[in-house]
Parts: sequence; structure tokens; C-alpha cells
Amino acid sequence: MWWGLIPGIILPLTTLIIIWVIKYDGGFLQFLKKFQQFGLLSKVVSLAAIPNLLLFFLFIWTDRTFSSRGVIFATLVAGAIIVILKMADGSLF
Repeated sequence: MWWGLIPGIILPLTTLIIIWVIKYDGGFLQFLKKFQQFGLLSKVVSLAAIPNLLLFFLFIWTDRTFSSRGVIFATLVAGAIIVILKMADGSLF
């Protein structure tokens, strides 16, 4: 399960860093604060979690079911972070 959990956490972070490098000139924390000011941080984190889908299918196709469970758990953690960010913005309900 750890072989899916670790990449499942690292891949969205890497995706977020790639978005930062491509779309923003300032520092990483400034990048996150800017999206938080506009109420878009939860949406950016949601987009960063999409590559976990590819990782999940890669593990399924190669018969690594326990690793795929780790990716699912990492995606659920990302989902919990998204819900917390939405609650902080007041846009959950």
C-alpha cells in the first residue's frame, strides 16, 4: 500500500509545482496565497489531484491492487484537504 500512497501524495504536489512554474513568476507561497485570495485554491488542488487517476489505472493494469489502494487513500486525503479549503472559503454550502 505504501508503494501507492507515497507516489499518490507526491504526484499532486509535483503537478502543483509544475502549474506554479508555468503560470506564476513569484514564490510558491505567494502563488498559493493569490489563489486563496480569489477563492480558487480548492479548484487548483482538485486539478492537481487528477494525475492520480492515471497512476491508479497504471497500478490496476499492472495488477498492483494494493498499490492502487494507496493511491485511492492519497486521493481521499486530497479530497479532505479540498473540503477543508472550501469550508475556509465559505463556498461549501
